Amino acid sequence: MLRGLYSAAAGMITQQRRHDAVTQNIANLNTPGYKAATPVSRAFPELLLSALGGDNPPKGAIGSLHTGVFSEEHLLSMAPGVLLETGRVLDFAIVSDIRVELPGIGPVPFDASGKYVAPDGAVIVQPQVFFTVLTPEGEQRFTRDGRFRSEPDGTLVTLDGLPVLGVDGQPVVVDGPWDAVRVLADGRLVDAQTGEPLPGDPQLLLMRVENPDLLVREGNNRYRHEGPAGNLTPLQPGEQAEVRQGFLESSNVDPAQSLVELMAALRAYEANVRVIQSYDRSLEKAVNEVGRVG
Repeated sequence: MLRGLYSAAAGMITQQRRHDAVTQNIANLNTPGYKAATPVSRAFPELLLSALGGDNPPKGAIGSLHTGVFSEEHLLSMAPGVLLETGRVLDFAIVSDIRVELPGIGPVPFDASGKYVAPDGAVIVQPQVFFTVLTPEGEQRFTRDGRFRSEPDGTLVTLDGLPVLGVDGQPVVVDGPWDAVRVLADGRLVDAQTGEPLPGDPQLLLMRVENPDLLVREGNNRYRHEGPAGNLTPLQPGEQAEVRQGFLESSNVDPAQSLVELMAALRAYEANVRVIQSYDRSLEKAVNEVGRVG
């Protein structure tokens, strides 16, 4: 009987984590570049019950037993957000639609979430492109949030002060007002009037991530890479990605779908609570009535 309590408790914990993921998505509905997290649940291993012991045990297996579910991980949805024009020179958005070709298939037809299931069952994820920033510890982090600002010395930084990196691995610095700078589609910084490259030929470091599922959300709309080195490469000329100055990429959270997920998690949580209450009443009856010694 107690096994049922554990299964219902596992279901409650899973639905709570599902609820937390959805509420985080809703809270970031207006956060530029935010990518929605989709909770993934997985069942504990199914057990096979066999008859053992006793004077005349029945032969063979009794049946299977399910022992509950758990929240395995939160997968990022890399569907692009809508571009919003701001006109601000330090707002940037990345537009990417990188194509992948497979032998016998040709260009992979990715779905809206950026995934494709091959005939052999393999899941292929569409590569994505990110801005690169530098942490105080000297580590690279990646973001699609292009709300940048300029320090007094002309260094391009994020809203919380992390420097934005160029292709040379150094922070992007502009000697002069940013209003006189235009950023081209490939990330190169040029003079807004003449179109000539700025001194030092600065260029934003756009990083291509082959499998975005290997990115770990760190907070502040940034990601840490935990995959193999080959999963992370600078964007090459001619690839289907570009920078748009004066635009921001909106969050890709679907508010209607999020509300549906929120209500579904709540109802599933309540169902597990009722199961635990039912077991509690049964145990109370067994202890106080059935087990009473007259």
